[in-house]
Amino acid sequence: MNKAIIGKKLGMTQVFLSDGTMVPVTVVLAGPNSVVQVKTPERDGYSAVQLGFDVVSEKKLNKPELGHTKAANVAPLKYLKEFKLNDSKLEVGATIDCTIFNEGELVDVTGVTKGHGFSGVIKRWNQHRLKETHGVGPVHREVGSMGANSSPSRVFPGKKLPGQYGAEQVTVLNLKVVKVDAEKGVLLIKGAIPGAKNSIVYVRDAVKAQ
Repeated sequence: MNKAIIGKKLGMTQVFLSDGTMVPVTVVLAGPNSVVQVKTPERDGYSAVQLGFDVVSEKKLNKPELGHTKAANVAPLKYLKEFKLNDSKLEVGATIDCTIFNEGELVDVTGVTKGHGFSGVIKRWNQHRLKETHGVGPVHREVGSMGANSSPSRVFPGKKLPGQYGAEQVTVLNLKVVKVDAEKGVLLIKGAIPGAKNSIVYVRDAVKAQ
């Protein structure tokens, strides 16, 4: 990737293009980010840039975190993230904002999906209910046939069962940047992205752009 930024998902809305087409967009507060650390192959074994986002008071960081930001001469930051950028010329202490992206550009967005806790197969896997009659029950939303007899007397791996649903990292590829608002510091990205409102997301230039 060539550029990336840490942002916050503010919610969804819609905008109208010049030809009158209505486009659903997600509003992302993109930056400003501070460059906290630049890693090099000579010193760290690989190349990467560590960005920080969301200024907080010093009392909300522990001593190692506070010392890390002070060494970079930047404000205390709540979120840190490394990005392996190609031929990055960013220096420690530099600031980047949403203007690194352009309208019409394709981006990849990474976020953590909404958590639904322990969920049944209907909610988690979109399975059907059981019959409401003919002696089926008393529970009609439970797992149906497991598909195994006395041989092999077990449930095969991969069976779709109840369990933890959501709260996992997901990346959506090739989303289009509809608008870059430098004054408000936001990106309007076409379509939906993972996560709840006010959750942290990572936006990068598309690595598999069509």
